[in-house]
Amino acid sequence: MKYESVLETFRDGEIVIPMYMYKIFPSLDISLDSFIFLMYLRNKGDMISFDVPKFSSAFGKEENAIMDYIGELEAANLAEIKLIKNDKGIMEEFISIDGFYSKLGLNVVNNTNEEIKTKKEDTSNIFSILEKEIGKQLSPMEIEIVKGWKESNYSDDLIKEAIKEAVSNNVVTLRYIDKVLYAWDSKGITTVEEVDKNRKSFREKKTHDKKIEIYDNDDWLDGNEE
Repeated sequence: MKYESVLETFRDGEIVIPMYMYKIFPSLDISLDSFIFLMYLRNKGDMISFDVPKFSSAFGKEENAIMDYIGELEAANLAEIKLIKNDKGIMEEFISIDGFYSKLGLNVVNNTNEEIKTKKEDTSNIFSILEKEIGKQLSPMEIEIVKGWKESNYSDDLIKEAIKEAVSNNVVTLRYIDKVLYAWDSKGITTVEEVDKNRKSFREKKTHDKKIEIYDNDDWLDGNEE
């Protein structure tokens, strides 16, 4: 394919290739030229009029080369030539790329499942602990919540500590655990050691406040006794 022709086609906006399309290209098992031609067809709609001279002009390639692209796409089950009767009752040839969309859909589903599996493997211990404490398998939405914790840079140890906190308070829900993590984060707490230090400080303050309350009550009693 001539570089100048391809460049001009891109400039005209006839070919737009999203980034995720580049990612699936290796799995399509077709040449780069055929892939670019497929993207051209994709940008033309679901059913494209079979117009080889027009394709040839757009790509700056001989018509036999265009037919080679179409043949390669058909062999890969990405495109199909269909005969459809038009409004005037005349049969016309169209190119359908439903096969490509089917393969694209399967690719997206498989990648999503693999991504979820990878996420679960990356934090397998966290997931197993949560599922054990909650008593059920985590839903995709709950998996995303845990992913959010990881993306917020909460360490595994801190998340485990938040789960322990939820268990000790008999409120084992992801919403409660999320609130615990947020509360610690707002105090600048990022480690289990800092959690323990904060708890110790809280207990000491509570004990101190209780002693003051007792002293105040003693003074009040002493005052009544006089």
